[in-house]
Amino acid sequence: MKKKFICKIVIDLMMTILLLLLMARQLTGDSAHEWLGAGMLILWIAHHILNRSWYSHLFKGKYTPIRILQTVINFAVLLSMLVLMVSGIILSREVFAFLPISGGIALARPLHVLSAFWGFVLMALHLGLHWNMILGMVCKAARPAASKPLRISLRITAVVIAGYGLYAFLKNQFLSYMFLTSSFVFFDFERPVLLFFTEYIAIMGLFIFLAHYTSKGIQRLTGRRSI
Repeated sequence: MKKKFICKIVIDLMMTILLLLLMARQLTGDSAHEWLGAGMLILWIAHHILNRSWYSHLFKGKYTPIRILQTVINFAVLLSMLVLMVSGIILSREVFAFLPISGGIALARPLHVLSAFWGFVLMALHLGLHWNMILGMVCKAARPAASKPLRISLRITAVVIAGYGLYAFLKNQFLSYMFLTSSFVFFDFERPVLLFFTEYIAIMGLFIFLAHYTSKGIQRLTGRRSI
């Protein structure tokens, strides 16, 4: 593997881990949440520098249905992350306290909640649209163990995770935060930490599953039409 590709994978993995930790602000505390957010900002900038060629190809080539979907999701992720970072800096009381920012907290707080939950879902969808690449790496490493029974068991596991993710999505009231019907994020402090992360990983798995199989469905449909 090329060093640049490995660097991309490492950064994306670190961003995924940080994303999960950032959703657990009540567990980490405000100070750690700010520092983790600053780390995410640095990784996000590095991610865009390493993938800057994507922007240069925006006006080149044909826009197929799957490319349109990927572009819309990518720009939605970009918008949610920009709102998340800006609102986070405004709300900061430690990491960015040196900046001469006054006011805007009343607007920044609901925007931070809104962009955090939308960003979580959109980043999972973004991952799902690139899941074929990840599966390809796993299958390449698993050969010759990547047999048909293994592939079937992996698909069954994916369905179970997606099902549990849907349950966790509804249980954790994601829709109320994504549409700001509730600006206060409820957190059950009696819930075990492991269960919290299990639920959020499952929610991420749900949207990875939806994006992955939606993209496969679109590719099959467009492939048939072009025959």
